[in-house]
Amino acid sequence: MTSRKNKNFPIVAIGASAGGLAAFEAFFSGMPDSAKPDMAFVLIQHLAPDHKSILTEIIGKFTTMQVFEVEDGMTIQPNCTYIIPPGKDMALLNGALQLLEPSAPRGRRLPIDFFFRSMSEDQHEQAIGIILSGTGTDGTLGIRAIKEEGGMVMVQSPASAEHDGMPNSAIATGLVDYELSPSEMPSQLMAYVNHAFGKLAKSVTSSTAESENILNKIFILLRTHTGNDFSSYKHSTVHRRIERRMGINRIDTMENYLLYAQETPSEVEALFQDMLIGVTKFFRDSDAFSALEKKIVPKLFDKRSISEPIRIWIPGCSTGEEAYSIAILVKEKLNLLKKNHQIHVFATDIDSKAIDIARKGVYPEGIAADVSQERLACFFTAEENGNFYRIHKNIRDMMIFSEQNAIKDPPFSKLDLISCRNLMIYLDVNIQKKLISLFHYALKPGGFLFLGNSETVGEFNNLYDTLDRKAKIYQSRADFNDLKRGNLSRLLVSTSEMKPIGIKSTEKEPMDTKNTLRHLTEQTLLQQTNLSSALINEKGDILYLHGRTGKYLELPSGEFDRNILKMARVGLKHTLTTAIHKAVRTNETIQYQGLQVKTNGDFTTVNLSIRAVETDTGEFSGKHLYLVILEEVPQTIQKPDFQNTETTTEGDVHIEGLKAELRAKEEYLQAANEELETSNESLRALNEEMQSVNEELQSTNEELETSKEELQSVNEELTTVNSELQIKLIDLSQVNNDMNNLLAGTNIATVFVDYDLNILRFTPAATKIINLIPSDVGRSVGHVLTNLEDYNSLTKDVKEVLDTLKSKEIEVQTKEGRWYTLRINPYRTLENVIEGAVIIFIDIDQLVTAREALYRANERQRLAVVVRDSRDAITVQDLKGQILAWNLSAERLYGWNEREALDMNVSNRIPEDLKMKESEVLKSLSLSEILEPYKTKRIRKDGSVVEIWMIATALVDEKGKMYGI
Repeated sequence: MTSRKNKNFPIVAIGASAGGLAAFEAFFSGMPDSAKPDMAFVLIQHLAPDHKSILTEIIGKFTTMQVFEVEDGMTIQPNCTYIIPPGKDMALLNGALQLLEPSAPRGRRLPIDFFFRSMSEDQHEQAIGIILSGTGTDGTLGIRAIKEEGGMVMVQSPASAEHDGMPNSAIATGLVDYELSPSEMPSQLMAYVNHAFGKLAKSVTSSTAESENILNKIFILLRTHTGNDFSSYKHSTVHRRIERRMGINRIDTMENYLLYAQETPSEVEALFQDMLIGVTKFFRDSDAFSALEKKIVPKLFDKRSISEPIRIWIPGCSTGEEAYSIAILVKEKLNLLKKNHQIHVFATDIDSKAIDIARKGVYPEGIAADVSQERLACFFTAEENGNFYRIHKNIRDMMIFSEQNAIKDPPFSKLDLISCRNLMIYLDVNIQKKLISLFHYALKPGGFLFLGNSETVGEFNNLYDTLDRKAKIYQSRADFNDLKRGNLSRLLVSTSEMKPIGIKSTEKEPMDTKNTLRHLTEQTLLQQTNLSSALINEKGDILYLHGRTGKYLELPSGEFDRNILKMARVGLKHTLTTAIHKAVRTNETIQYQGLQVKTNGDFTTVNLSIRAVETDTGEFSGKHLYLVILEEVPQTIQKPDFQNTETTTEGDVHIEGLKAELRAKEEYLQAANEELETSNESLRALNEEMQSVNEELQSTNEELETSKEELQSVNEELTTVNSELQIKLIDLSQVNNDMNNLLAGTNIATVFVDYDLNILRFTPAATKIINLIPSDVGRSVGHVLTNLEDYNSLTKDVKEVLDTLKSKEIEVQTKEGRWYTLRINPYRTLENVIEGAVIIFIDIDQLVTAREALYRANERQRLAVVVRDSRDAITVQDLKGQILAWNLSAERLYGWNEREALDMNVSNRIPEDLKMKESEVLKSLSLSEILEPYKTKRIRKDGSVVEIWMIATALVDEKGKMYGI
């Protein structure tokens, strides 16, 4: 096997699913027959693994190129088409096609993504991917890999696709270069290849100085249009992106491309998107993420209080796969620890489209190749028949996505982990140094930095300790922390033009003088009031506390619970419960006066009021909040009245009665509270049961989703098989029509019978020989009457042919007198299996007639020779005595020559003694008798009489039929 590595021709991979056959036909039919595209085509179609594909045969009808079904290790050659075999995954390595057993179950196989990825890694910018009709999202992740390597992507326009699932999914990525119908693709493809890889490609690069000058102008266009400066990117990378755009637009020089970009704002946006294509996927570089999971994630929780959040920053997050991957690792550890730490994952990028995708958290089914089934089940929800996965809300709530330029915008601070992988490889050395220092500024002392495989901290070993050199994990040194804090401005590029995008500035804005006076006044008034309050939601959860609320609220024992009803002291709880329910129900201000609340062994008189709070902005916008206000009522000091001690005594008794009544109510409320708690426990148990049932239903739903995916895959495969069979049916119908017209045109009577001699089919000509009608199909041929004369052994002869497997041929005659050759042959299938016999009647009536005529002619010729050369006098007469022939001996005997003898027929002057009696002639015609000579007298022309022996002869066939005498 020879390798084609370094051979300069592009490889075009075409992926399709349901409806792909029609698209393939249109694609190859649109390619000129005379053109040699100088590229190779690889077709990846969703095929049924248990059904032999005829795709190779079908595609071969629409192209003049050689078409192969791939064999393992087959080397790709230009101007050839290669088709994936059923039940296999296929990859490309050093220009050779490698077949693998599918690792995923039937419903989750994504052969297009698999091949696109391997092709992009093997062919780089020479890889071209095309997505045609199909359901699902197969190919979506594959085209990202192709674009990352500088390749080109085409997609069938959804309007022209029989199934638009795959085309729409690919178009949604924003990475598609051409959106065309299949018939329009070949011309555009050949034009692109000619510009990108042909002779025109050599004229792209100008002189270094001129090229740099043009490049700077393109940077200005990008900065003006997008607000982002790419001048700090590696110029080699930028050149490759520009050359790719030139090939797509068929522009031969950078000068012309600059003019085109100036006149076409959409092209500047397309170049911007090409510049932002990054390498990303879930858990990319599994070994590095495994090291992060084992060595770093546990350290994030070491010696950390519940109130201290974990802060993580992922600059250049692209579409969010890496950010979600890290969030999943942290969440898994959090679940193991069973703690309630707050996690803040800041994910930023300059690409607004990528950020929108990341915020949605919806990814194509192809991520199953990178995410384990356990994590898919735990952190993702399948949507749209399993074609997409949505990240769970518990992970999404940890994420904060925003637009930010890490090079010039202020960073986040007090971070525990920064993951910046494969961003700096696109930047020049000076910007890389700036970013490494910036990351050190943003990290806490002892924070961690996670870089890509090709990135290091370089010369900044004094800022970081290396924890894992292979995984590129570093730790910020604490001894430099104090020194670095005041030097943020020197770490940012173009600080004077800094415009933070999507995040709030860390600098304090100067406070308005009027706002300062207002704030001072409000704070003074609050200090003068004796109010305690709590801001709660409709469930009673405390969001904010003001004033000294400890007199009325106390923390319960056990796990922390921020519900205000659980914290309310004796004397407040019952009324507060009633008031909250009433406020939520009516949305009005509720007030209760003179409540006796037990505080530190004594009772305090409190006024309670609850009012609704309107929220129009912020994270609580649209939510119902309520302010609980507790106001202590000052005790009135009364002077003792020494003149009326009896009244005082009665008052004391009344007070004691009130106290007793109050204690009874407290006990009642306590009992009611205990009953409520019991009910709550029952409800909690019921809730746990419901959760268990819900988990079971969720498990069942996941199984059903899996079954649904498998059925969808089978349906796609069956659609492809059905399309193949439809094409085969059309071909067979055409062949059947040709055969019917052939048999009808040759007028050959043919009858097909099975092994049991039952009639299968027959031609129209057969009905003239055998009395057949359409309803005779299925009957035994021996039960049908024939029009043959003296032939009744048809059944016997057919059985003999089936027993001996030797053909048989017989001449037969119909009752109308027509002659046929009856030929009986065994009926053989393509597998050489005998399944019956073929009975053929060939019309030979004209042949028999010609043969008999020839026979008679031959006999007459032989008789004429005998008559002419005989020494005996021979005359030939018909049954009426007319002279037909007269030899020389007869002329000598009778004296008349042949002309004179024939003239006597006309004049009717034949002597009676010359006439041969008809009875004598007929007697001589019997084959069973010997023609006997007899003696007679004959008169000559001159009147003399002679005695001669007269022999009557006749020309007859083997049955005695006479032709002449």
